[in-house]
Amino acid sequence: MKQLLFVGILSFLIFSCKQNENQSRETIDFNGHWKFYLGDEEKALEKDFNDQAWRELRLPHDWSIEMGYEEPLAITQKGEVKKSANNNNLPSNITAEQANEYRKTASSTGFVQGGIAWYRKTFRLNKGDENKNISIEFDGIYTRSTVWINGHLLGYRPNGYISFDYDLTPYLNFGGDNVIAVKVDHTNYVDSRWYTGSGIYRNVRLVKKSNINIPTWGVQITTPNISANKADVQISTELKNIEGVASDIKLVVDIKDGEGNIVTGAESVITLDKEAKVISKVSIDNPRLWELEDPHLYKAHIKVFKASVLMDDVVEKFGIRTAEFTADKGFFLNGKSVKIKGVNLHHDAGAVGTAVPADVWRRRILQLKSIGCNAIRTAHNPYAPEFLDLCDELGILVDAEFYDEWSQDKEKHTTRLGANDAPESFTDGYSSYFNEWGERDLKDCIRRDFNHPSIIMWSIGNEIEWTFPYYSQTYNGVNGKVKYYEYIPNYDSITNRKAFDKYSPEADSLVIIAKQLVSWTKEMDTTRPVTIGSVLPVVGLASGLGQSVDVLGFNYRAVEYDGAHKQYPDLKILGSENNGTWEEWKAVADRDFVAGIFTWTGIAYMGEAGPYPRKGLNLSFFDYACFKTPRGHFYECLWKDDPKVYIGTAALSQSEYTYDKNKGFSIEMRTDWLRRWTWYDIDDTWNYANDEAVVVQGYTNCQEAELFLNGKSFGKQRVNDNEDHVIKWLVPFTKGELKIVGYNNGVVADEYSLKTAGALSSISISSDVNELRANHYDVAHLEVNLLDKNGIIIPNKDVEIAFEVSGAANLLAVDNGWEYNVQSHKANHLITHNGKALGIIQAGSESGTVSIRVNAGNIQSETLTLKVN
Repeated sequence: MKQLLFVGILSFLIFSCKQNENQSRETIDFNGHWKFYLGDEEKALEKDFNDQAWRELRLPHDWSIEMGYEEPLAITQKGEVKKSANNNNLPSNITAEQANEYRKTASSTGFVQGGIAWYRKTFRLNKGDENKNISIEFDGIYTRSTVWINGHLLGYRPNGYISFDYDLTPYLNFGGDNVIAVKVDHTNYVDSRWYTGSGIYRNVRLVKKSNINIPTWGVQITTPNISANKADVQISTELKNIEGVASDIKLVVDIKDGEGNIVTGAESVITLDKEAKVISKVSIDNPRLWELEDPHLYKAHIKVFKASVLMDDVVEKFGIRTAEFTADKGFFLNGKSVKIKGVNLHHDAGAVGTAVPADVWRRRILQLKSIGCNAIRTAHNPYAPEFLDLCDELGILVDAEFYDEWSQDKEKHTTRLGANDAPESFTDGYSSYFNEWGERDLKDCIRRDFNHPSIIMWSIGNEIEWTFPYYSQTYNGVNGKVKYYEYIPNYDSITNRKAFDKYSPEADSLVIIAKQLVSWTKEMDTTRPVTIGSVLPVVGLASGLGQSVDVLGFNYRAVEYDGAHKQYPDLKILGSENNGTWEEWKAVADRDFVAGIFTWTGIAYMGEAGPYPRKGLNLSFFDYACFKTPRGHFYECLWKDDPKVYIGTAALSQSEYTYDKNKGFSIEMRTDWLRRWTWYDIDDTWNYANDEAVVVQGYTNCQEAELFLNGKSFGKQRVNDNEDHVIKWLVPFTKGELKIVGYNNGVVADEYSLKTAGALSSISISSDVNELRANHYDVAHLEVNLLDKNGIIIPNKDVEIAFEVSGAANLLAVDNGWEYNVQSHKANHLITHNGKALGIIQAGSESGTVSIRVNAGNIQSETLTLKVN
């Protein structure tokens, strides 16, 4: 008996010692098994609330894209619903409050609904977790979120783009049920100028830590000195002790290269009372730099020991690189001149809305890189952490932007393209919360994203001048009523300052706020410059706004580059938002002192469009399905050196070009302001009526190009002889093959052709990956093409197709890339556009295979099979 008792006690002691050997953190994926209810339920915050009837789902989740597109309900400023043929079944005396029962949408945000919704999750914790510090981390909730645990209020966060965490420890039941409840209030459904999404649309984690730990975002890594032979690395680690007694702590830092080899390290010993910051300094010999074509990443593994027990450990990736903006020679990465070839992106991704799987971002970033893009501006708010991880991994520079508006809101209830007619109360956005939350949101963003080598600057705002009328008054007072985007303004600093003093108040709130934002940014990070997207730089430089930042971004003001550089020779200039035209790129390419360009926009986004059903604008390099557009082909010719030719066509009767046999081609329809943003109306097709006059547009970076129709030449042209950098031929249609051939030094360098398509004969389906992991997250993109009997894509006779998916994955979304497509993205069927469609499937938790087939009536594709491991 004594022997058994001894063995039992010994076993218990051994078990206890093993339990105490490692108390390091455990990060748990918390996206599964949430309950969701679209609507308000005031008792849903209570722990014992019955949510059995609610729908169960996995996060991330965007209910707006899930509910789909709706033609707007027009509501007057008096709060009355306007009657129309589309809502004539509504009660005649309906009020704005009663209209909450109906869907309300707006062109600004892409004709999707907002509202209020609740999420709840029940989970259990073991008794062994009682001595741990337990928190929940949200990467983003849109918007105005309130969170409770077991009925106890944790907090409120109005910013829909910000990551945040809450300490759950004081309110938890160990060994019993716990309930997280989240209320999401997006009743202000027109609170932005673009599609925002709604819900817990980014990842959630539960984190268990010991009471001696590294707090959230508590590690910052800098590389103060870099040479070819050595790089100095400084790791700043925050430590927290909530045990109540001081403890002797050892901090161990191991630096690993991309292959996992330890290359250097450091140890520090301190007595930790409540909080401390430990600075670890190491050197890496012969460092491998983070470059655009070789974005090498190191890892810092930070471990915290009390005695010999591991209390906490964190792994942070970082890169070794220098990034410098100059006033005369532009931007330098690692001492080498780099022209920034950037795009602006919003945070939605077509059919998946804003709940974007990392693989969807990966495909999109790789598509942008394929045309020569090397930078992204996160227009106009913080992005998800996994997006920045991909930019680190794939070698993309990032202009990380904090806000679209400050204390004054931008007009959102109407647009230039289609009136929303929403009451002002539905348009309240972040400006309502800026004064209270601006500092915290900005600093949290920097703390979270500090270690990303891809981020080369912080942007404190976008086109803020529009919200301070005296900036526009100053511009007009000096220059009069002019074509703003084309006119070269008077850049005399004295003249502009006198005008500014005339129109501005005694204290310029815009400059005061800008300087405060810059100060807060510098408090957090002195290693990166601060920028702003300025839409009135000539006034901003007179007021002092331009001088308050390190790099001044020019939005659509390429005509001002020379004037600004001459008047302010120490100014660092960047094209922060530009039309994707030849003229805009040439203005940057021809000037060393302009660091680069961010075109509007890289990939199509929802919002800023209308009237219904136009959910967005075709002004991007890639459409909603991330299929390359003609504009994308055009910029690929500008941004890449690899020989390239491309042709698109339009009937002369529909073309923006007119033709005179004596004068040649001239452009029409480009006088309206919108035409400066959108691209020429051309298609990848050679299907017209016999002898119909067709304008063929050719894009190339070759020295010259020649057009052939069924082997007959229509002559060679040089792209540089065309003012708009577009070669044009007028060709009478004859079915067959239209081909462009590019030449360098008289030798064929590239060719591209369009062929006349016949009747639908087959459907092709292909995937961007062959294998998925059974992790709930991996996705495959399925590109579908309608083909004739010769395998030619049919661009002009679209049909409804249906996806059949079976096995270890689910159909996540469908799209056809078209700006007028308001079909449900959550259906298994849709009508193709230009002979194309996209399906996205997502793995579950089971291994096996997934089989996909597409049919259009009695025509079926072959079955595509992917592995899920």
